[in-house]
Amino acid sequence: MVQPSEIQAAVRADAEDARQLVRQLFDYAELPYHEVQSSAAMAKLLERAGFEVEYPFFQEKLGYGTAYRATLKNGEGPKVAFLAEYDALPVIGHGCGHNLHGPLSVLAGLAMARLTDRFSGTVQVIGTPAEEENGAKIPMATDGVFDDLDLAVMMHSFSGGASCPDMDVLSLRCYVAEFYGQEAHAVAGPWAGASALAAARKFLDLVDARRESFTRDVRFNAVLLEGGSFPNTIPGYAKIRLEFRTDSRGKLAEMDRIVRCCAEGAAMAMDCTVTFTPGLLDFDDMVRVNALEAETARLLAENGETVGEILPPSGSSDLGNVSYRCPSIQPLISITDEPLALHTEKMRDATLLPAAHRAMERGACTLAGLALRVLNDEAFRAAVRSDFQQALKEKS
Repeated sequence: MVQPSEIQAAVRADAEDARQLVRQLFDYAELPYHEVQSSAAMAKLLERAGFEVEYPFFQEKLGYGTAYRATLKNGEGPKVAFLAEYDALPVIGHGCGHNLHGPLSVLAGLAMARLTDRFSGTVQVIGTPAEEENGAKIPMATDGVFDDLDLAVMMHSFSGGASCPDMDVLSLRCYVAEFYGQEAHAVAGPWAGASALAAARKFLDLVDARRESFTRDVRFNAVLLEGGSFPNTIPGYAKIRLEFRTDSRGKLAEMDRIVRCCAEGAAMAMDCTVTFTPGLLDFDDMVRVNALEAETARLLAENGETVGEILPPSGSSDLGNVSYRCPSIQPLISITDEPLALHTEKMRDATLLPAAHRAMERGACTLAGLALRVLNDEAFRAAVRSDFQQALKEKS
């Protein structure tokens, strides 16, 4: 059994490089699909540590070249992967903490490269860009990139002083709905018009009317992108971007039906038509694996973290798509005791604090410890696989 002190020493050996990487990514603040410098900096560190790096990775299918896959094959055996994120948000930069928890995954990989005498198997670090948009994990999962893994794991930045063993997430579907009517002068001849704006508004009203019958997990949100330019003209065109979430991807189809019925009913009532165009790829909910969550909670505590309860799902992540393909987990690592909302400037700035860097080291120790348990303990690996298959069955 690998001792915690061995893992901690391996993590500390590369901690300074990881801290520098946190600052680099903070300064680059590259948006989804354009994380050129960020991905290159990560790939360079892993290559230097002895990983065989494919960069760019999956470019032909993604349509952009900022993904990478670094592989360390250390004899025959199981296969685990640390997943790394590194895209920033518009305007505020790394308000979601990707510049911290992306390097955390890299640091865990670097530690494993120093512990090759303590396991047999394959370790990967997979760079997964554009999580804030059409997450790269989604087409990767569809194409089978994760299918042969015994574990896929990453951490996500969090706050408030307590870390969580896993992050539950909701499935998500996004559309752009376009309403088409007939323009007319709003005073001289409104009877000749058909208001696309009115149809769009009534669509949202109808969805609101349905909310009382939604299950508690369902979320529906929308913004009006276009609805006319002048009040003296009946708008002939209106556009809404909408998204809805559920606790199971199986429920998306029913919500899709409800949303379309509301839109088509509103359009029909206003003598308009409506079309739907996907705005994003579908994000899946999380297939949670009990054995992984229990071991992660133990390792977080062992590495000095205060461990909190797993929170109800309040957002979506493309790791959910990975979790339908192999045993997966995404713990939350608290980088500051102050409770901060994600996607804020305060959260962004917290990633540069010494406390956040110490949390990154503890998180990397936890991920490396979990990977080593999966690689070395056949009985644990079997329990993980059994729990994963049972959870998949319950989802269906």
